[in-house]
Amino acid sequence: MKTMLNTMKKKKSGISNDVIPVFEGIIQKYEALGAPSLGPECDAEFEKAMDEYLTKEQRFWLYEQNGACKGTSADKERKAFALEHADKPLAERLRIFTETFGREAVLNDDDTITVTFACTHGYYKQVKEKKITALPPTIESYFERCAGGRLYEYEKALGIKLKIKSVDISSLSKNLANPVVFTFEILE
Repeated sequence: MKTMLNTMKKKKSGISNDVIPVFEGIIQKYEALGAPSLGPECDAEFEKAMDEYLTKEQRFWLYEQNGACKGTSADKERKAFALEHADKPLAERLRIFTETFGREAVLNDDDTITVTFACTHGYYKQVKEKKITALPPTIESYFERCAGGRLYEYEKALGIKLKIKSVDISSLSKNLANPVVFTFEILE
């Protein structure tokens, strides 16, 4: 969350300097407790504050900059995929990416990509292990952050620029293990 805080402090974030101390206080609180990586409790409190003090657009922008699962070891595969398929039209690249990496994604007529997603770690792993039996209060922010990671993944692999348009977690109210739906606007 320190990276997120640093991004919030940038002028182009559009986040008021009046709310920055709230987020600094959360980081300081957990650092004072000696938390080396700050941990999930800090993340949850930070995300709760983001829900309270920031607009959805501000959160989306922050998660586009610092989404979860960003910069993982899968980057080499994503870059290789992008190079191998750079000459193909976007619809074909997306189809091949979906088949290769087991993702469910659709290129829509309105220049958006809709991704139906449920990972094997994080939230879904905890649901499978029955550590989560009800929707956590910060679940929307959790999946907004996840959307930032998916955005990064698709940008790297498809060689395009995207923006988070929506995060639909409504399926989770029916079944905690249901996938969520991310919609990304294609910018380039």
